[in-house]
Amino acid sequence: MFAGINYYFTGVSIPKVSSVEYLVVAGGGGGGGNAGGGGGAGGLLTATGFAVTTGVALTVTVGGGGATSTSGATKGTNGSNSVFSSITATGGGGGGSGSNVNGAVGGSGGGGSNNNGVGSGGAGTSGQGFAGGNCSGSANGAAGGGGSSSVGLNNTGGNTSSIGGTGTSSSISGSAVVYAGGGSGVYTGSFSSGGTAGGTSGAVNTGAGGGGTLSTGGLTGGSGIVIIRYASSFQDAASTTGSPTFTNAGGFKVYKFTGTGTITF
Repeated sequence: MFAGINYYFTGVSIPKVSSVEYLVVAGGGGGGGNAGGGGGAGGLLTATGFAVTTGVALTVTVGGGGATSTSGATKGTNGSNSVFSSITATGGGGGGSGSNVNGAVGGSGGGGSNNNGVGSGGAGTSGQGFAGGNCSGSANGAAGGGGSSSVGLNNTGGNTSSIGGTGTSSSISGSAVVYAGGGSGVYTGSFSSGGTAGGTSGAVNTGAGGGGTLSTGGLTGGSGIVIIRYASSFQDAASTTGSPTFTNAGGFKVYKFTGTGTITF
């Protein structure tokens, strides 16, 4: 006779996450018109080990891209800030427009523009992005907007264009994407850049600065994005608002926000 064998199944408790990785990118600045400078990229902030508290809703705001200039006397509009909890990325600076207009200060600064004078690039925000290029010389020209990884290129005139500063490649969402490149300033044609070509609006949800243009109008900065991830061994977020996309692959749970919302762990 065989003794009975009893099997006991013990439930395994999945822990809640206590810290996360984030990428916060603000909206890019609008490019300038009338031989305009490139818009500066939205500020970019990324780090691991951001402490979160169970049951506390964390605010998420995704900044929109800035509009282009509307006349030769105004610069492109700055992009809007993006926020994750206590982390704020600053909107990119608008590009200079027309005759000797400076680029605006922002997460990355807008590029200057000139007509037989000087248009200075706007400053970037420390730790978020770089300055826009300066513009000077004896003829029309347009400088590049700053990017998250480098300054926008200077322009010394001669009816020429200049590329924007380079952005930052991140694989936080699972595949490599370049965020926060500066827009190119443009006098003629569609000039390629570290972020956005002159004559082209910044791509959505990248924080790229809008390219400058020879005429007035049209070239907006790219909207920003907020991405949060942590190891798949932890529980899903308890709740979210704002309809972020969610993926669980490659060992990570990833929440990607392209609009305003909240996340609670």
